[in-house]
Amino acid sequence: MKSFVPVLAGLATFCDLVSAHYRFTSLVVGGTNTGEYVNVRRNTNYNSPVVDVSSKDIVCNAGGLSSGPATGVATVVAGSTVGFAMDQAIYHDGPVTVWLSPAGSSGVKNYDGSGSWYKIYELGAQTGNGQIKFPASNQAAFNFQIPSCTPPGEYLLRIEQIGLHQASTKGGAQFYISCAQIKVTGSGSGQFSPAVKFPGAYTGSEPGILINIYYPVPTTYTIPGGPVAKC
Repeated sequence: MKSFVPVLAGLATFCDLVSAHYRFTSLVVGGTNTGEYVNVRRNTNYNSPVVDVSSKDIVCNAGGLSSGPATGVATVVAGSTVGFAMDQAIYHDGPVTVWLSPAGSSGVKNYDGSGSWYKIYELGAQTGNGQIKFPASNQAAFNFQIPSCTPPGEYLLRIEQIGLHQASTKGGAQFYISCAQIKVTGSGSGQFSPAVKFPGAYTGSEPGILINIYYPVPTTYTIPGGPVAKC
């Protein structure tokens, strides 16, 4: 009689891997969760990460460039606090960054994210005493401020968490990405700097992407993508 133990063990491992993944599914405005994929562009790869930093999927995840027309636009005031909520807490250690990109005259529903991106928030690592800790781990929501200098207009708001548990080889880092559609109001008139492009911001060889976080334990950690933009 054939044993089903190996099959069951393999299935359990697969289920564990799938359950260890996560998604940023909702935008939070004024302390209120606006609902799953109401203002966040829906992706087509369920909770699987992006691993190719040169792919267009690095912009807004797989399918995120085509779901804009079906996604609502949330109004937020420059200087206010907004956030992203997740379907489950972050399981893999790594940093979180948040980015803004102005949609221009085409409007955010039709914007493909090919313009400039500006980092407005980052949460990296704590190192010392032979340890490295990522405060984003086990968190299921992230709040941050839309800079008060942000000019009025429509924007893509992009959040990214990088899972570094397999990042000791190039292409092993896992990027968990979502893009929300927002309309910023207020009297901001600043010009953000520096700017990056997606794809293009990463080569995959940055020390914050290509890294062994287990051994030897890193004594420093540099969040990829450059500094937080100022305006």
